[in-house]
Amino acid sequence: MKKILFLLLAVSLIGCKDAEKKQTIKVKLYALEGGQILVNKLDLFSQDSTYTGQTKQFTDAYYVISHPKGNLMWDAGLPEQLVLAEPITPPPGAFTVRRPDSLKNQLASIGFKIEDFTYFAMSHSHFDHTGHANLMKDATWLVQESEYNAVRGDSTKIDPAVKDLDKVQKLNGDYDVFGDGTVIIKSMPGHTVGHQVLYVDLGLEQPILLTGDLYHFEENRATRGVPSFNYNVEQTLESMDKFEAFAKEKNANVFIQHSPADFVRIKKYVNQK
Repeated sequence: MKKILFLLLAVSLIGCKDAEKKQTIKVKLYALEGGQILVNKLDLFSQDSTYTGQTKQFTDAYYVISHPKGNLMWDAGLPEQLVLAEPITPPPGAFTVRRPDSLKNQLASIGFKIEDFTYFAMSHSHFDHTGHANLMKDATWLVQESEYNAVRGDSTKIDPAVKDLDKVQKLNGDYDVFGDGTVIIKSMPGHTVGHQVLYVDLGLEQPILLTGDLYHFEENRATRGVPSFNYNVEQTLESMDKFEAFAKEKNANVFIQHSPADFVRIKKYVNQK
């Protein structure tokens, strides 16, 4: 009996020390606007005719995570060629887009430079998440191997948006970026072959869970809606199940990256006293 009590006490003390250590790690998150997207054809975001004739305003957020062991940039917004006075509607007219400012200027507003980043990761490789990716060439690109193979694996079909990213760490599943549980990339395929989401523990009342494009807006999450252009519907639904189970396990505060309301909400959440 004494041995059992001793073991329980030892486990409890170890757990307390780990929790105390985690609380002392200073992690910060900054949300930046990589563009605005007016979806002119919302029916693209359904497998049926649910949204036929509807439009919806998206934001296009990207994030800076500051950690004592280095800085991570998550996602890359729209291309800098779209830093324009007025939004444009490229053919075939599905989206009207504009980026408010350059990466350099936006980073300067929070006291960072492009050269300050150890790591760079994207939820996936669609155009609205790879906008300034090539500017991050000095950081190590953390990418699922399947996604890498889709955009860089064939030298004759390299996606121009990631052509300069030569410092690469290929992932096969979840990855603890700094090795202490505060910043974890979670593999959630389906939207693309190597789609991923991001967990960040800032030591607030709830950790943060960024959705990537697993969900595009609140109703997507409520109804488990799958866009018509997803790589794999079944994988997407499986990832939704995995995501929601993880969010519940961690009591995470979920932020939908394309939601204008969640962009405002996350900025308030990370700046609370």
